[in-house]
Amino acid sequence: TLRIISGELKGRRLQTPGDNEPIRPTTDRVKEAVFSMAAPYLDGSIAVDLFTGTGNLGLEAISRGARHVYFADKSRRSLTLTEKNIRHCEVWNRSTLLQGDWEQVLKRLKEPVDVFFLDPPYGATFLVDCIERISDLELLASQGIIVVEHSAKDQLPEMIGTYQLEKQKRYGGIAISIYSEKSEEQ
Repeated sequence: TLRIISGELKGRRLQTPGDNEPIRPTTDRVKEAVFSMAAPYLDGSIAVDLFTGTGNLGLEAISRGARHVYFADKSRRSLTLTEKNIRHCEVWNRSTLLQGDWEQVLKRLKEPVDVFFLDPPYGATFLVDCIERISDLELLASQGIIVVEHSAKDQLPEMIGTYQLEKQKRYGGIAISIYSEKSEEQ
């Protein structure tokens, strides 16, 4: 079962896709790692769960203090599942659903984002393009981070656009990479 691990919604169970769905929710172990790295950025933050799937990461962010989360996916099925989970967690007032592919969604964001969660299907070839677009559109708040969950086989570059790889951890076949604005003094 998928559940919220910590914070105000702790213990809430989330609906998960059927067995034949192409959605791969983040496991508790990896989610714990993601949020231990993202925790300092969450309080009062604006976050984007860009390949939302079930809403798992965005709802965990709300539970841990995010002020508002944009849940985005190109799959209507994913958004329907996410909508059910938002309703179950009773956090409509802090949620916005956006349907479309990542390029369409990024163009529709009109405020600085403190935390981007990027968890596309593994093997996705557009991760670097996606982060470059976030950089080009200057969507990341100055102290913000981009959290990327990807296959450990996919080696991401040290620099993408104006962002630098700050941290990377591996959990079996999964890697979590954190990017942030390259600081001036480096």
